[in-house]
Amino acid sequence: MASKKDKVVRTRLSVDDYAAVDAAAKLAGMTVSAFVRSLALEGAGVLPFMNEADRAIMELLGQDMLAIGNALNQAVRALNTGRLETPSDLVAAAADARAVVTTVAAELAGMTKRAGVARRARGR
Repeated sequence: MASKKDKVVRTRLSVDDYAAVDAAAKLAGMTVSAFVRSLALEGAGVLPFMNEADRAIMELLGQDMLAIGNALNQAVRALNTGRLETPSDLVAAAADARAVVTTVAAELAGMTKRAGVARRARGR
């Protein structure tokens, strides 16, 4: 059963910031109020946005991004010093980075939707 929401928090946003928040709320299937409330509760440590599985996935993807970043740095350094005769290593590292970024975006979208569904089910 949802608790009565009788306290109000006011905040001001620029038109662009509000548009970004509104778009994110819609993507999560939430109202702006519910979306901002969920973020505030996450920040306060009251109602985590990500569960342990989500955090583990994000940790692994973060490690992948670090490894790809290192590969990109090494390839660019080799290219700049003339030790790289073909930019194929650089192209491959960029393709890897693109794949991981796409995966991160998809995971975040999924986490956002799951969190929104869970919060609506709890009446938050």
